[in-house]
Amino acid sequence: MPFTCQKLDIPDLLLIEPKIFKDGRGFFMETYKSTDFAQLGMDQLFKQDNFSHSTKGTLRGLHYQIPPHEQGKLIMVTHGEVFDVAVDIRKNSQTFGKWAGVRLSADNPRIFYIPPGFAHGFCVLSDEADFTYKVTSEYDRDCERGIVWNDPVIGIDWPIEDPLLSQRDRQLPVLEDVIELFP
Repeated sequence: MPFTCQKLDIPDLLLIEPKIFKDGRGFFMETYKSTDFAQLGMDQLFKQDNFSHSTKGTLRGLHYQIPPHEQGKLIMVTHGEVFDVAVDIRKNSQTFGKWAGVRLSADNPRIFYIPPGFAHGFCVLSDEADFTYKVTSEYDRDCERGIVWNDPVIGIDWPIEDPLLSQRDRQLPVLEDVIELFP
């Protein structure tokens, strides 16, 4: 199998390291293989690929979609470095409201798997970053939701101060005020 997998403190979050084949020309790696990922417990069908380019200090999130269009995400940075965060928003989870963060970069290409039931966000640590991810459900504006990035109850330890935010992300509610969560 060309992947190794590390479970994080929150069940179901996985940090995946692909095997990299290097030589004098550069390198090659597989970033997704359905049969290998199924062996790691990820047997969902990915339905959409997304690409994001952001500048240093940008913070995007915390975003999620509610059922019936909830999204699992398979995330990778192809240029630059980001701090990537997942927050458990499954109502009945023992880790509800807890977060996990990982650094993802092109220099250390790891893949972060976030299943449905988590809010997701990231901030850019390098001058620029290219961020690509697969999702298990297509984008649906009516199911799109979010939680403010600096919710004091969640208490994410972001490695930046005064991030660049969209107007929408500035106005997101705190977790306590979110009505539609995951069963």
